[in-house]
Amino acid sequence: MIKKITWTAEDLQQLRQKGISVEKAEAQMECFEKGFPWLRIKSAASVENAIEQIGGADADYLTQKWSKYKAEGGHKITKFVPASGAASRMFKDLFAFLDADYDQPNTPFEQTFFDHIHNFAFFDALDDACQLCEGMGIDALIAEGKFKEIVACLLGEEGLNYGQLPKGLLQFHAYEDCVRTPLEEHLTEAALYASSQGVAEVHFTVSPEHKELFLDLVERVGNDYMKRHKVEIHVSLSEQKPSTDTIAATPEGLPFRLENGRLLFRPGGHGALIENLNDLDSDIVFIKNIDNVVPDRLKADTVRWKEVLAGLLVDVQQKVFGYMRMLDKGDYKRLDLEQAESFLRNTLNTEVPDTEEMTDKELAEVLRKKLNRPIRVCGVVRNLGEPGGGPFLVHGHDLSIQPQILESSQINPKDPDAQRMFTEGTHFNPVDLVCGIRDYCGRSFDLRKFVDPTTGFISHKSKDGRELLALELPGLWNGAMSDWNTLMVEVPVSTFNPVKTVNDLLRPQHQPLP
Repeated sequence: MIKKITWTAEDLQQLRQKGISVEKAEAQMECFEKGFPWLRIKSAASVENAIEQIGGADADYLTQKWSKYKAEGGHKITKFVPASGAASRMFKDLFAFLDADYDQPNTPFEQTFFDHIHNFAFFDALDDACQLCEGMGIDALIAEGKFKEIVACLLGEEGLNYGQLPKGLLQFHAYEDCVRTPLEEHLTEAALYASSQGVAEVHFTVSPEHKELFLDLVERVGNDYMKRHKVEIHVSLSEQKPSTDTIAATPEGLPFRLENGRLLFRPGGHGALIENLNDLDSDIVFIKNIDNVVPDRLKADTVRWKEVLAGLLVDVQQKVFGYMRMLDKGDYKRLDLEQAESFLRNTLNTEVPDTEEMTDKELAEVLRKKLNRPIRVCGVVRNLGEPGGGPFLVHGHDLSIQPQILESSQINPKDPDAQRMFTEGTHFNPVDLVCGIRDYCGRSFDLRKFVDPTTGFISHKSKDGRELLALELPGLWNGAMSDWNTLMVEVPVSTFNPVKTVNDLLRPQHQPLP
């Protein structure tokens, strides 16, 4: 039985301030009571069933398709980069070193960091910070065994403050004449493959405390990149909406209250960004993580495959629009409907049961519902053992089967078949998406209508030493896009170069040529 919650006047005021209705708050509390159902998996997606391998003439055709689309004009293209949150997880091993009861590098991670400290793009900035804070540079500090002082200058507010800054503002790559942050690498990428009619639109989602820092960097470097690429770059920022926060609960499923009696709200996870994506006035949107960038010398593969994915999106979208016009005109025969159903099954990899038994009117209605949806093309890479989600074929609530990107939290840990499919999946989701978010009449889809609310999850956290339950919204590229039409394309691993720890910056892909 669902617990009845009595909201206080102060609770109601908190909800109003955040833009959260009482009904929404009670629905969130009901999630703690009921939990979320596990998804039913038909199989892992593979090149045998749902993942396309594109090469040679086909890839050339799609890049030309994309070039033509951009040259036509009248299309707005945006690069959407989730960039909120501090980079503290990047430095967790160094934070642990600061708290350790020893002063010399001891673990392999710590030793690697100091052995190669000259190879980090931020070395010069850190050396300057050490001079200011400690009166001597990095090499002198190392000679005196003052390793923790160096780390404190890297992470602390008196130094570079990298422990609190977002990844987008850290110095990742060294060039002959400069160093670049991920923000700058994304501006470069946008100019190379996501511009139309000489304009590139780039949108970053940021935390409120970092917004001015992003704006300052864009102000300082924006003109340089526009001159270099002869493209006008428009940068916009947005913050995660307070209305997407979720109420925390006690382990007993009641609202978690702070010592002053106020409700505790937590960010709803990256799935909350579907609201930010929904606010974009764009035809096509590229989505890519902030830390998956490489120096210019390695960008060719990234640009090539972004153009292939975008060309495929345009090609498929045009066919979808053709079928939608046919359905809306009502000028079709059974053979026309069967061709549209074949396209749905063979190109969009979506199976609807019992279509043979449907009348023309019933089949047309099913096709209209399945085709008139946002479209995304997902680049996937061969499984490298990285933590995260992957591509699957999943049973929907309407008994259809369609491709999805799933995270481990959506899969029943007690279902051995589902767990086997997840662990043995051949491909991994690197968050490499190209999205079409308008319908065939040029109207923006309301992306919130294509979220599967049953795909959230509950995690165990703590606050001030007290246990709590936290509600995560359906993730941006899994549950929040659950009801999109989805195509999956194998892309080379050279396009996937994430930076999860600071030592990842020592990988050859993030270093200048020797």
